[in-house]
Amino acid sequence: MARKKRSLEPTAVATDEPKDKPRYQDPFQQRVGGTIEEAGKKLEGQGRNILYGLAALAVLAIVVWIIYSWSGRSNAAATAALGKAIEISQTRVTGEPLPAGSTEKTFKTEKERAEAAVAEFQGVAEKYGGDVAEKARYFVAVNRLSLDRGAAIAELEGLAKESDEIGSLSKFALAQTRTADGRTDEAAALYQELAGLSDPIISKETINFELAKLLEKQGKKQEAVDLLFSIVKSASEVKDAGGKAVTLTPAAQNAKVKLAELDPEKAKEIPEPAPDPSLGGGMPFGL
Repeated sequence: MARKKRSLEPTAVATDEPKDKPRYQDPFQQRVGGTIEEAGKKLEGQGRNILYGLAALAVLAIVVWIIYSWSGRSNAAATAALGKAIEISQTRVTGEPLPAGSTEKTFKTEKERAEAAVAEFQGVAEKYGGDVAEKARYFVAVNRLSLDRGAAIAELEGLAKESDEIGSLSKFALAQTRTADGRTDEAAALYQELAGLSDPIISKETINFELAKLLEKQGKKQEAVDLLFSIVKSASEVKDAGGKAVTLTPAAQNAKVKLAELDPEKAKEIPEPAPDPSLGGGMPFGL
């Protein structure tokens, strides 16, 4: 029996393409796209960008990408439900009264928001099952960390046994919890396992930067310096199609700052990129 093709309603969005070529968004993209963008803006510049108290902002983008990929193979109701749950988990927490006429949904405490998110994700997992249930269970675990840490870690340990994307994300989250709990050797082993994968989902720069910070915490300064140097040197040697140096990723930039902090002389061994002539330069006119 032929599989019924999904029918999506077109949603026109701002684009440089001709107006007769509207881009399409499924219900998940419509609901979550703006929420993720706003979450990113709120986390920018905080130095330690945290998702659900654990993963870096990059992890949020990865999770959304995974769900986008999955949503193309699933039904609209499941993607919309997952989108609604993510939206709840990112809802603003404030004790301030909202302006008159505001329809914004807020929570008074982080605990209240986490409880609502856990309940919503659990409902999604129970109703739809399959791939979406696994993804929902990951969100249940990371949101539950602030409510019942022991139960949440046990859930992450179970998910980490899988060999898929959620398994890798769960290992990364577990490494963060192990670090926070002082179980640094276990955390290092998890980071090293992820770094050794051919496709760990999370960038190896991010994984190795977290490992370098952990090594410093363990008193292994030289190992941390060597790893940071490797991250920055490799990143600084990447060139684009035109042979020009590319901008360092946030993880590589953070590694560069950390390297200069731990070993300024070692950091100087990595040359600064040459200025791009196409961007102009020299003294301003009139000076």
